[in-house]
Amino acid sequence: MSAEYAAAHSFNKVMEILDRFDRSESKIIPILQAVQEEYRYLPQEVLTFIATSLGISPARLFGVATFYSHFSLEPKGKHILKMCDGTACHVRGSSAVIDALREKLHLSAKKITTDDMMFTFETVSCLGACGLAPVLVVDDAVHGQVTPQQALALVDEIIVKEKENA
Repeated sequence: MSAEYAAAHSFNKVMEILDRFDRSESKIIPILQAVQEEYRYLPQEVLTFIATSLGISPARLFGVATFYSHFSLEPKGKHILKMCDGTACHVRGSSAVIDALREKLHLSAKKITTDDMMFTFETVSCLGACGLAPVLVVDDAVHGQVTPQQALALVDEIIVKEKENA
């Protein structure tokens, strides 16, 4: 696939999304959500294209994209792991889970996505499930009172499923 084809294909998808939301400036959030769902992040060139298409400044759109923690300007892995490290989770052992997952996935506080783009591992301040502490969210599934061994088993399960589906 040539670079030109990839770029054209990329903007065709963005144009479909813009059309779905009537190219309306009032629908910036759902537009960004749809683009991120498609690409797993918000590429800079796509943000500029969206801003131009909506008739707003790229700085304004970038401001919206960076204000909400849901949006990412960096590529994310296929599977998103979010570990709560808020007070309740920290007291109940989230640090051990964080250390175990980072070691297994060869990640750090600064490097949060695996080289193969399979996993992104983020720590968050609170997931709002303090009674289940420590809490790990794998994609959209919440796992409470998780131990390092359970967290590693969840990752291993995903790896096995991905190999089966390859």
